Formats: sequence, C-alpha cells, structure tokens
Amino acid sequence: MRCYFHLVHDHDELIDDEGVEVSDFEDAKAQAMMAMTELQREARGIVEDWSGWQLNVVNAEGYLLWSVPLSLALH
Repeated sequence: MRCYFHLVHDHDELIDDEGVEVSDFEDAKAQAMMAMTELQREARGIVEDWSGWQLNVVNAEGYLLWSVPLSLALH
C-alpha cells in the first residue's frame, strides 16, 4: 500500500505528493518514525518550534492512518 506523510499545523500543510510504498500499517509507522528522525536532522533552523505541528500518515484514498505530534517526537 502507498502511504503519504503530511506535515500539518493549524491551516498550514506541507503535503507529501510522492509517498512511499509500505507492506502494512506497522511498516508505515516505522517509515513515519524514520521520516521524523530525518526531519529533525535536516530541519534545524527551518522551524524553531514544532509545537502544534503533527505528522499525518494517510493512505492513497486520503484516510488518516496515524498521527503523531512533532513537538513530542522531535524534542
């Protein structure tokens, strides 16, 4: 299944239009955690405060599969 990882904050969205192919829900969660680790490493200085931001994992039909607040995951 294909999953997309969108960064969302209030009315702001950074949409993942490529997505990644995963084998199941657990694989999607693992990919999301890797993406957050990479984001933490690369995004220093781009966004100082991640509070209010979340990473939404959605499937190809746009259904929310999992969501995690970035303020908890990136600190």
